Amino acid sequence: MGILDFISKQFIDVIQWTADEPGVLASRFPMSGMEIQNGAQLVVRETQKAAFFNEGKIADIFGPGTYTLNTQTLPVLTYLKNWDKFFESPFKSDVYFFDTKDQIDRKWGTTQPLTVRDKEYGPIRLRAFGNYAYAIGDVGVFWSRLVGTAERSTSEMIEGQLRGAILTAIASKLGQSNIAFIDMAANQETFSQQLAEAIGPALQAYGIDVKSFYVQSLSLPEELQRVLDKVSSMNMLGDLNRYAQFQTAESIPIAAWTCDAEAAA
Repeated sequence: MGILDFISKQFIDVIQWTADEPGVLASRFPMSGMEIQNGAQLVVRETQKAAFFNEGKIADIFGPGTYTLNTQTLPVLTYLKNWDKFFESPFKSDVYFFDTKDQIDRKWGTTQPLTVRDKEYGPIRLRAFGNYAYAIGDVGVFWSRLVGTAERSTSEMIEGQLRGAILTAIASKLGQSNIAFIDMAANQETFSQQLAEAIGPALQAYGIDVKSFYVQSLSLPEELQRVLDKVSSMNMLGDLNRYAQFQTAESIPIAAWTCDAEAAA
């Protein structure tokens, strides 16, 4: 290997990420001890962002596009490293790429029933299941909360943490609401919107934006469901009795009118 070949291999002149493995949300560009050539090209594809770091702190963030790396395009890194405007030497920096496209059809569900207070039946144990979609919104917060020093972060790696935040938000929302279970089940679209609003801040704390949130199933433990079915049946029977009484009351003046009509004839 010639001296020129050796020198050329010590510097990186193109930085890009193909993101060919599904489910990877963040990935550190492999430096392998090399430095970035001043004037190197940074290629950020659609639905990606790239971020440069200095000593564990996020510096410059790039959206989709192609960039020439120098003191003008790296103003924060330039400031942190105290470069002057004529700096042209190779440099070191950790570079992370982030996949910002929507992560769709993610599942959520209660592992254990949530105890909530129903305005009609008092405390009940409720199960809920559904799906949601999210995307990385703030790469700095996402990196600090869910990536850190790791080489990469995947949707599977953060799934448990997101699910825990979702269920905590749901339990808090249900605990504050005064909505009957029957109303929740009958208006799942509205209920989904309400939960999405409650969950949004919980996931934004991780740098994640909620793109959609759906409740697909609301259910009660079987024994409680049987009790509520009986209560519902008794309520229906009461309605039928009241209807029969109404019908009887309505028939009295009709019968009187009929008798008067017959007597006049």
